[in-house]
Amino acid sequence: MTGMRISGGSAKGRRVGSKKAFSQSGEGDELRPTSAKVREALFDILRNKLPGSQFLDLYAGTGGVGIEALSRGASRAVLVETNRLRTDLIRRLLSEFRFEDRARTAHTNACDFVKKETEKGRCYDIVFLDPPYRSEELAKVLPLVGEGRLVGEGGIVIAEHFYKTKLPEVVGRLRRVRVYKYGDTVLTLYRAEDR
Repeated sequence: MTGMRISGGSAKGRRVGSKKAFSQSGEGDELRPTSAKVREALFDILRNKLPGSQFLDLYAGTGGVGIEALSRGASRAVLVETNRLRTDLIRRLLSEFRFEDRARTAHTNACDFVKKETEKGRCYDIVFLDPPYRSEELAKVLPLVGEGRLVGEGGIVIAEHFYKTKLPEVVGRLRRVRVYKYGDTVLTLYRAEDR
């Protein structure tokens, strides 16, 4: 594996990640980058929402999705990753791509990050969740995202998951809008509503 290429925007064609980055994993740590096909579909879904948005990637991996969001016009992105080596890699890439002034990395787990951001009153337009498929992370983090004000009114949450994982129709303020299937991978789209 030689890394992924950014498929659109100002950094189109540039490579993200490397063989070394993909091998940097810890105990219980599984890196399964979003495939090129699914990433292209994701950004097609987000096309009209991305420009000027506040973008949050809660399971950043090597940073490909967050960096592509910046490349395609997000005004700011926060990339959350538990693996220290990958967090360092993301910081280097953001600097290399000259996105460091529009991005922040957080070396922490997604649930802790969501709780702290919610307490601080921070708000995002788009939240992307792509935890390891065989973990229970979605069941833990989705309710935290849905119960607070982390996602602005009309904002969207997209969860990437294994097709056998069934997600609820409503999670707090989040209402499921659409489900997209690509082989074994599903993107479930939620919209934040104040009822």
